[in-house]
Order: sequence, then C-alpha cells, then structure tokens
Amino acid sequence: MTTLSPHLDAEAALPRDAERACLVGRAWSPRRGGPCVVTVREGYVYDITSPRLPTMRELLETRDPAREAGTAPGERLAALTDVLANSDGERRDPALPCLIAPVDLQAVKASGVTFVASLLERVIEEHAGGDPGRAAAVREEIDALVGADLSTLVPGSQAALALRETLIARGAWSQYLEVGIGPDAEIFTKAQPLSAVGTGADVGVHPASRWNNPEPEVALAVNSRGNAVGATLGNDVNLRDVEGRSALLLGRAKDNNASCALGPFIRLFDDGYGLDDLRAAEVALTVEGGDDGFRLDAASPMASISRDPADLVAATIDANHQYPDGLVLMLGTPFAPVQDRDEPGLGFTHHSGDITTIAEPRLGTLSNRVRTTDTCPRWTFGAGALMRNLAARGLL
Repeated sequence: MTTLSPHLDAEAALPRDAERACLVGRAWSPRRGGPCVVTVREGYVYDITSPRLPTMRELLETRDPAREAGTAPGERLAALTDVLANSDGERRDPALPCLIAPVDLQAVKASGVTFVASLLERVIEEHAGGDPGRAAAVREEIDALVGADLSTLVPGSQAALALRETLIARGAWSQYLEVGIGPDAEIFTKAQPLSAVGTGADVGVHPASRWNNPEPEVALAVNSRGNAVGATLGNDVNLRDVEGRSALLLGRAKDNNASCALGPFIRLFDDGYGLDDLRAAEVALTVEGGDDGFRLDAASPMASISRDPADLVAATIDANHQYPDGLVLMLGTPFAPVQDRDEPGLGFTHHSGDITTIAEPRLGTLSNRVRTTDTCPRWTFGAGALMRNLAARGLL
C-alpha cells in the first residue's frame, strides 16, 4: 500500500538548501493547546509564538519577516523529523505536535489559466461540457482551431487581441481564452481563511465528481501592503466535470472541505531567495495510486507562466481591493493530467487513497493523501475559535 512516510522525511520535505533558508510555518501543539507560529532551526521546530507574533499574519506584516523570524526568541517544540512524521493524517498521535497549513488569517486566493497547457484543458472542459468521454475528440478539435503557439503570446498584447478576434470569427472563443490571453487575469477565492490543510493531511475530492485532478502550484505569501514576502507550495484540487459544466460553478468546483493544501513551510524572501528564484523554479508532480499501482510523473518550469507573478499580485491587491490580513496567492498550475487511468480516452481522475506529491528543490515537498471531502476531517477551527484560543493562552 502506498504511504506518505517517504515524503514526510526531513530530507525529502525540506528545500535542498534548507540550511540557508528561512522557513516558517504553523504547528498544532497539544501541550500549548493550539496553533503555534514556528520556524526550523538546526533540525528542530521552534515555537516563536508570542504576544508580538501570535499569528502568521502578524509575522508577515513586520517590516522584515525573515529577519524577524530569524531573531525571534523561541522554545524548542520537537525534532523536525518527529513533527513531520506525526503530520501524516492517517497515523497522527493527537498527543504530539504536527504541521498544519502555514497561513492563518490570510485570504486564500488563486489565479487561473496562467499556463498554456492548463489553459487549453480548461477550454476542452468547457467544450466537452464536463464529460471526460468527449475530451479526446474535443482536444483534437481545439488544437486544430487554435493553430497557434499560445506560449509566445503576451496576454493583452496586440497579437493576443488579434488572435482573439480570429477565434471569435471561427466560433472557437472561450471564457478561458479570455482570461488566458486577454487583458484581465482570473483571480478567485480558493478557500476561506484557516480552512487550508498542511502537508501530510488528507485532501478532499467531492464524492459526486467523476473527473478531477490535483493542481500543483507555487503560492506567494503577500502582506496587506501588497508585498510578496515569501513562497510555498499548494494543491488547488479541482473538479473538472463541475467546472466544465459551467464556469459559474467555480466555487463548487474549487472550495470544498480540505480541497486546498499548502506547505510544508513558507520560505521567506531574503538575500538568498526572492522572486527571481521563484521565476526560475521547476515544479514536479507525482501521483501514486493507492489501489491500482497507477503512477503519474510530470515536471514544468515556472518560466512558462504567461503572466509574471508580480503582475498577478498587482491584479489581486490594489487601490480597488484590499486585504487587511494579507493573502496567499496561488499562481496557477502548469499541469492538466490527461494520462488515461481507468479506461482508454477517459484521461486522469483521482482515486481515493492516491498520494499526491508536489515538489520544488528550493521550496521542499508538499504531500497529501486523497479522500472524498465527506470523509476528510471536518473544518471546525475558524477565526472565532482562533481568537478565543489565543486569548485564553494570553497571546492577545
């Protein structure tokens, strides 16, 4: 049986240059009675929670989060290897600390169709009406109609707008092409604050869905001033059959129990790591079947993104839309798995028990087990519970 254990090993989970990285996150500590802001130091997880830094929101709002985290006094919580091992939702000891999603009060936002491969798959979903059996035929039709290398197009440029007019005239226009090559980016709410799950936790697929996939992404941690201050990995679990029926069902396709995973840590920007390093990242995806021996491996460079990460941040938070607690922005996925799994022509869909692993050498590895949303642990710890918890611990 496929297990999470190899992916929750410290060597696998951390960036390859972890000794030079400023890594921060959140852990649930039974001894402290709630969530803690943590950092990694010399193989140990340190609790740096204090009245000054009661939440990740407060840390990311400081003038220099990397310096703040690096100099903050802390208490050793446990060995990193032990915390990672106990983060496996199937084997978790409730008496010991485990990692949880590294953000708390931040809005969880996502940008869509920012890579050509996933853009075309969204168009295919729409034209197939959410029916996986029609996808292969529609894929051939769309490829023939588009007839252009969309990766060379700058969204909103004259060339992109000219292609737009051509496709409209040929009856091949799509709302996904509108946000993929048009002037305006697609930005949507992926999940509610505090609802994301961390590495090792179960991620949820709605039991009614018959065509779905992981969406591996790099995510930016952005403060209330619109400054990107760090990065992490994310899984924007998607229901292709639901979104394919209608884009107005995006909320149902995207925002379900445990359908957003983030982690394992936020790598804070400092002199050794910043946006340019993120732009040069290469994200890898592995799906290991829990019941059928299926395996999918893929990798894609962030350099193939059609909208620069800084531009996506600017499209999300500006004079017209504020986030007083900051946000985490998932930058879109370069992956849209089409490898047949169950029957020829039906492409990929998850099975319960799948292990998804999203890795990037300088951000680490995010690993989760797939379950149906109704069997994943229910989300019960919201903003009200967090405020009461922090107040009871003397942190507010």
